This record gives sequence, C-alpha cells and structure tokens, in this order.
Amino acid sequence: MIRVEIIANRSVEDNITEALKAADVAKFWTKAPVVHGVGAKGPRMGDSVWPEENFMMVVWCEEDEARRIKKALEPVKAQYPNEGIKMFGID
Repeated sequence: MIRVEIIANRSVEDNITEALKAADVAKFWTKAPVVHGVGAKGPRMGDSVWPEENFMMVVWCEEDEARRIKKALEPVKAQYPNEGIKMFGID
C-alpha cells in the first residue's frame, strides 16, 4: 500500500476531484479542506498578506492506482501550472 498525498490550491479542488472521478481512481480518501504552508509557489496562509489556501487529499492505494492518480492529475497540472499541484507517494 502507498499513501498518496495531493496538495494544491483550493481554487483547483473541484478540477482535481473531477479528474480523479473521471479516471475512476481515489474512490476512498481523506481530505483536509484547509492547509497552510510555504511551498515552491509561495506562502498559502489564508491571511490578509498571503490570502490563498491549499487543501490536502490523502489516499491509501496500491502502486498501480497511484500511477493512475498521477496520470489523472497531469492534465489539471498542465491547465493550472501556477496553482502548486503536488502529489507525493510514501510506501
């Protein structure tokens, strides 16, 4: 089993959810609806200085499904290159 974490700007949350559903992957997940932090695309703190926020989705799955999740995210990442869409896998 692999723990897949998807972290992205909340503005693309629906796009990501729709892409995963269309690919028939990540049927079971846990979501942290608001995540603050600093990444390569800058701070996301939800305050008056850095108003944007991220969300995080966690999926436990087999390696094959993790590859399909990554593939499903590629078009969304290409369409929104500045929204800090990241996927991490931990086994």
